[in-house]
Amino acid sequence: MRTTFDFAPLWRSTIGFDHLADLVDSTLRRPSEDHYPPYNIERTSEDHYRLSLAVAGFGADDIAVTAEQNALTIEGRKPEKAAGEYLYQGIAALPFRRVFNLADYVQVKDACFRDGLLIIDLVREVPEAMKPRRIQIGSGASAVSQIEQKKAA
Repeated sequence: MRTTFDFAPLWRSTIGFDHLADLVDSTLRRPSEDHYPPYNIERTSEDHYRLSLAVAGFGADDIAVTAEQNALTIEGRKPEKAAGEYLYQGIAALPFRRVFNLADYVQVKDACFRDGLLIIDLVREVPEAMKPRRIQIGSGASAVSQIEQKKAA
């Protein structure tokens, strides 16, 4: 059973958040077969994250990891090999493409293979200019006298 949501009221009462509603809508419409390869997302510290994808059977040359703007794309494709005769083939080597939306200032720091997992480390680095800063409040008398001196000049 599939549930549909109408985001029109949200779009009418917010400014600049329409991409969030589109993201939720596209997630709800994603086909249910989109479970390969399985993955984990973990927070390793306040601004550090780790994405682990189970990619058994794939090698480093079979996978492309691309980071651009606020998206991380991981694509895997096994090269065509001579057809062998499998009595049973339980290890999936299906081509895949996974796209993860990244928050602002989240960057890929490292990617490696370990124990059949593709591990991608991410970190959120907010530029100094974007971090909150405390503003010193001057006394009212000095600020007023500076304004009056500028008007007199």
